[in-house]
Amino acid sequence: MINALRTLQDIRFARYLVASVGALAIDVGCFLLLLAGGTLPALASAIGYSAGIVAHWLLSSRTVFTEGVAARGMKRTQQKALFVVSALLGLGVTIAIVGAADWLAIDPRPAKLVAIAISFALTWLLRSKIVFRTSVIGQA
Repeated sequence: MINALRTLQDIRFARYLVASVGALAIDVGCFLLLLAGGTLPALASAIGYSAGIVAHWLLSSRTVFTEGVAARGMKRTQQKALFVVSALLGLGVTIAIVGAADWLAIDPRPAKLVAIAISFALTWLLRSKIVFRTSVIGQA
C-alpha cells in the first residue's frame, strides 16, 4: 500500500512537472517578449507569471490533481481561490527576486531562472498539500 502511494505521488509529481513546463513556456515567452518591448523587468515578470497562472490552473486541475478537484460550486470557487493564493505567493517570490536583480543591475534572465526554481518548489508544496488535498475539499 505504501509503495502504491509513493508511485502515485511520483506520477503526480511528474505530471505536475510537465504542467509546470507548459505554464512556464507561456510565462517566460511573455516575459521575454515584454522585456524586448521595453517593459520594466519586474513588471514583465509579473505579467508573464500571471499568464502562466491561468495555464497552470487549467493543466493542474485537468491532468495532475484530477481526483482532488472539487465539484462545481462553492467548493470549486474556494479551491480556485487557494490556487490563486499559492500562485500569488509564487508571484511575490518571482517579483522580489527579479526586482532585486534589476535593482542590483544584474541581468534579469538568470534571476528569473532562480525565481522559477524557488517558485516551483513553493507552489508544488502548497498545491499538493493544501489546494488539492482531498480531505480539505471533499470528493469531487
